[in-house]
Amino acid sequence: MKQLDVIIVGGSYAGLSAAMALGRALRHVLIINAGEPANRQTPYAHNFLTHDGQPPAVIADIARQQILAYPTITFKNDSVVGAVQTDRGFEVTTKSGQPYQSRKLLLATGVVDQLPAIDGLADCWGISALHCPYCHGYEVAGQRIGVLANGDLAVEMVRLIQQWSKQLTLFTNGPATLTPDQLDQLTRLNVPIVEPTVRQMVHRQGYVQHLLADDGTTYPLDALFVRPIIAKSNPLADQLGCVSNGMNLIEVTEFGQTNVVGVYAAGDNSTMLRAVSAAVANGTKAGAFLNRELTENDLAFLAL
Repeated sequence: MKQLDVIIVGGSYAGLSAAMALGRALRHVLIINAGEPANRQTPYAHNFLTHDGQPPAVIADIARQQILAYPTITFKNDSVVGAVQTDRGFEVTTKSGQPYQSRKLLLATGVVDQLPAIDGLADCWGISALHCPYCHGYEVAGQRIGVLANGDLAVEMVRLIQQWSKQLTLFTNGPATLTPDQLDQLTRLNVPIVEPTVRQMVHRQGYVQHLLADDGTTYPLDALFVRPIIAKSNPLADQLGCVSNGMNLIEVTEFGQTNVVGVYAAGDNSTMLRAVSAAVANGTKAGAFLNRELTENDLAFLAL
């Protein structure tokens, strides 16, 4: 096996951005992409200069075409199922059974959103069931918006999202766990609280029509904001010994370094700010710092 400079696991925005920085630095890079981005149902991406309102898949297609213009970059559609550290760097194994070796490794693997068990919610995810008001709030401004949360998180989300619409309803999906002070805040914001369990998100092709509660009551809505539980899309970070925080995100420095020497992470797997623009920025920083580390390693070897 020919040893590469960097293997990038994940070929979405962070991985592609890192690859461009590395390709322009003449580094030999392999991107291995499983092809299941978290925003695959989202019709349009927003809050990204020059690409506002573009379908996410179109942005990724343009990026792939641009990075493959660099002759030292290779892109493969496959899934990485294992990774180990070796005396020369790292070796990864793919679902197809092909092993690859590299000096450094970048995990741009994204995350998997674990949604509440509500019928229809997954079908609406990224379309009218939303996670980020900065990505989608403008498009539903002034409309009937629901927030699905409870306790401290509910108050945090309501306080933020009320800026986009005053037609706001909080669905606690069971008995509210709010303090008297929090109840007072919601009352002053004129936000009604619905406690019955939500049974179904009734929709048309992913666009919510109403929520159906267990008691049979329906609540007409145009959008529902949900904060999902984040899970890793694969076990690579854990296999390699990368430390994660309490939100199951990989802990990294500003430039994407993990606690494992030679392993970097970028994109949704290592930041709370989930947006295309943020993933691109994180990928660029990680790619530049990977090249810097490779250069320092090479110069240190020459000095021996």
